[in-house]
Amino acid sequence: MTGFPLDEFSDVLDGNREYAAHYAGMSLTGRALKGLAMVTCMDSRIAPLSVIGMAPGDVKILRNAGARVTDDVLRTLVLATYLLGVNRVLVMPHTDCKMASASEADIHDKIMADFGVDTRSEEFRTVDDQLAAVKYDVIRIRSYPLLPKDLVVGGAIYDVKTGNLNIIDI
Repeated sequence: MTGFPLDEFSDVLDGNREYAAHYAGMSLTGRALKGLAMVTCMDSRIAPLSVIGMAPGDVKILRNAGARVTDDVLRTLVLATYLLGVNRVLVMPHTDCKMASASEADIHDKIMADFGVDTRSEEFRTVDDQLAAVKYDVIRIRSYPLLPKDLVVGGAIYDVKTGNLNIIDI
């Protein structure tokens, strides 16, 4: 297939046309106006800015499966802290997360059984103890040698049923 798949993205393009028709532009700079970066899950039930009462331009949002602090998250945080005004980080996984409800082997087996693809060369970073994983990831950021020593880092688990943030003392 060559060219842009117009039919498969028609809803996206229609939505963008509607958005652009009412777009007034933004005077934002790309810096995190509230000095915050959030590491959260890609789960579509999470509206990161709404969850914490912020607006576009306030927060740098880093999303991946399970809200894990990966090497790429650390790389991005280095850039965000030195170049984009970030001085604090919230690690925010959520309840009812697929990455916390199945083992690595279970997910590999399901993908193999359902799609015939052997994904065992990939580490999905599932967790059997979400609380321990949040603590580990917060400590990983706090101890990363390339990040500023005064970077403030906290962890909380977002409850998808209540909308509440449950803070984690670390």
